[in-house]
Amino acid sequence: MTLSELVRNEVTTQSAPVGAALVFEGTAYLDGVASDPRKFGWMQGFPPPTNKQITFEGGRYMNFPEIRWSLSHMRELVPTVSVGRADGAGLSFNEPSAADTAAVETLEFTDMNGRSRRFDEALFDTYTDGIMIMHRGRVVFERYFGALERKMPHACFSVTKSYAGTLAAALVHEGVLDESKLIPHYLPELRGTAWEDATLRQVMDMQTGMDYSEDEVDDQSSSSIYMRACRTRPRPADYDGPQTSYDFLRTVRKKGERGKLFSYKSVNTQVMAWVMSRVTGCSFAQLLHEHLWAPLGCEDDGYLVIDPAGMPSASGGFYASLRDLARFGEMIRRDGEWFSSSDQRRRRPVSTILRRVIAVANKFAPASQGAWLSPDSFRRQPHLGAKQGSWC
Repeated sequence: MTLSELVRNEVTTQSAPVGAALVFEGTAYLDGVASDPRKFGWMQGFPPPTNKQITFEGGRYMNFPEIRWSLSHMRELVPTVSVGRADGAGLSFNEPSAADTAAVETLEFTDMNGRSRRFDEALFDTYTDGIMIMHRGRVVFERYFGALERKMPHACFSVTKSYAGTLAAALVHEGVLDESKLIPHYLPELRGTAWEDATLRQVMDMQTGMDYSEDEVDDQSSSSIYMRACRTRPRPADYDGPQTSYDFLRTVRKKGERGKLFSYKSVNTQVMAWVMSRVTGCSFAQLLHEHLWAPLGCEDDGYLVIDPAGMPSASGGFYASLRDLARFGEMIRRDGEWFSSSDQRRRRPVSTILRRVIAVANKFAPASQGAWLSPDSFRRQPHLGAKQGSWC
């Protein structure tokens, strides 16, 4: 019996955590098996017992191990908008063979502590919720753990930026957007802000200078305030900050030069999505459905967290099933080939996104993120670095 079979058996026969722990920086945490959300009885019953209720307000949903439930159930906690699946049958995937599954599960490697590990063992130690491995268009491995199931959307966080960047590139290619225009050309509301003299291209490539901290640990950072405005983070009872993402974006001020260095700022993606919606008259959710989800033949509805004004969080609020995420990745790998014949006009932007540009690499290298991301990772926000292969 493989480790995964042993764990699967234990999960179905145990009703409480077994108490196993992993230690990080001196602190012990329940390991991937003991923290399985199915063991705790969260949100079960009508109503669930008070001590089994997970809520957004107050932040319990972000506690560990509760977060292992929340990442697959966010729609039950906050307002969202659907990204509809394709109308017809989705593009199908094969089921991984038993031989391929066993070959992947039994792969061995040496971890950072010099210990020999099996791949399936590492999945539990890294709290994996779901994983799908494809090779040349074939699924060779697919597993789900804890609260996640095949048809269930899971948090994508900043991978949402990959979709926003792809949409923007397509709209530029189709002539709907002009990447050389200054942002106030599309959004006059942002005159006097960090984007007053920034071009759409600079926003797409995250080469804008602004007084904004991406520190999500600091509860008072601009990033934390932005997430409260977007409703992707709870607001304290005495909160009196920006009520919507639109309100927050108007508060960001310029700091530094334009077009010189890459600097990862999530608010750039939100501005980019605002531009797309203003010009097309469609919400980011509608654009995602019409330009990607439907043409890709996605089989499950995704969804986006929305703020009180109905603006979707384009910088990190998308939730999608694992197989539909893989459809997007396979489309990128095949340079748009998975789009139907009526959508061939969208193949060229994929090549544009993947094209390696030396000038962008030179602007990226001196940035603080250059130590852990390859130079082309965030050109037009694709999350597609040659080193990481996030989507390929």
